[in-house]
Amino acid sequence: MESVIDRACAAALYVEGDAALDTGASLLAAAPEADAEAHRRGEEFVGRAWDRGWHPADLVRFVRHELDERRAALAATLIAAETARYAELPPRWRQQLAELPAPVERNRPDRFRYAADLLELYRLLLRLPAIEPVGPPPGAAADRLHRPPAADEPRMLTRIRALLAKAEATGFPEEAEALTTKAQELMARHSIDEALLAARTHSRETPGACRIGVEPPYESAKAILLDAVASANRCRAVWNDDLGFTTVVGFEPDLEAVELLFTSLLVQGTAAMTRAEAGQRAGGRKRTKTFRQAFLMGYAQRLGRRLADGAERVTAAADGADAAPAGELLPVLAARDVAVTETAGRMFPRTTTSRVRGVTDLDGWTHGTEAADRARVGDGSGSRRGPDGEITT
Repeated sequence: MESVIDRACAAALYVEGDAALDTGASLLAAAPEADAEAHRRGEEFVGRAWDRGWHPADLVRFVRHELDERRAALAATLIAAETARYAELPPRWRQQLAELPAPVERNRPDRFRYAADLLELYRLLLRLPAIEPVGPPPGAAADRLHRPPAADEPRMLTRIRALLAKAEATGFPEEAEALTTKAQELMARHSIDEALLAARTHSRETPGACRIGVEPPYESAKAILLDAVASANRCRAVWNDDLGFTTVVGFEPDLEAVELLFTSLLVQGTAAMTRAEAGQRAGGRKRTKTFRQAFLMGYAQRLGRRLADGAERVTAAADGADAAPAGELLPVLAARDVAVTETAGRMFPRTTTSRVRGVTDLDGWTHGTEAADRARVGDGSGSRRGPDGEITT
């Protein structure tokens, strides 16, 4: 005999329109005994998303973009229930799960509204496209789970996070610059140490990948900033504008560096943009979306050059030092660059390089480049580039 949830899903999920959704919601709302089965069905839909390459943060971000925050919290509730059954989870999943919205209480504000939310969410989950996998799905055997190899890595990441947190919190640009520079130096040196260790021990470690959300507004500028951070840390970045994320390909220490630094620089850039706008308003000049877009684009472009300069400087200093005899380091890094490029090519055989235009506010661009100079991770050198950019999609 067909269950209530089967009838509700048949009515709501495969027929477009609010009337079909209302019919399914009415069936569920009138059958309290079907609540547990309705949620189990949702957990099944979530489990299918993992098989299609999605991760918890990706899924919640997509639901929030396509529906709203209420349905995103409902998705997080189903995700928490579905993932609780796994004894083993891939790297980064536990952190993503910890950052999900708080679970929602069942049948609030009323049974009908809650049932309609469930079914509308299930409609979306059913139509999820397959995306490039960036690691094994939950429940994979332990030997399939790629883990960072360095035992001291958590301590290093804790130190870097502390430096970046101070840079974000200070109101003094010079102090933020010094703290961010120090954090990037630690990242670069740690990456070099890991590369040399892997080469000397003949490690079989291969590049991995992670996805980082690039959310509105001003997605183009944010994606360009993320691309710059990835390039400076020996990674490759591919932006998916439609799904709101960038996939970053690289070795594990470098991926972690990209995640930390991008998040911090975005916080610093947004704070600097807010201060610049306040200064413009105090001078009697009204600023608009074009100012903010131009500011972040200038910030991203300028930082790209700064980050590249800083990476080159640290590498040059390390080559020939005690940790790396002359001539040893550069071939090691070149081999890792080739491995990352090949991995990205296999994952994304069809990408395009798009030129991003549309910066029309010179004041915004100027303020953004000045903010990038204050947040710089280089030595002050670097050439200015015009108000447009390129990004791989």
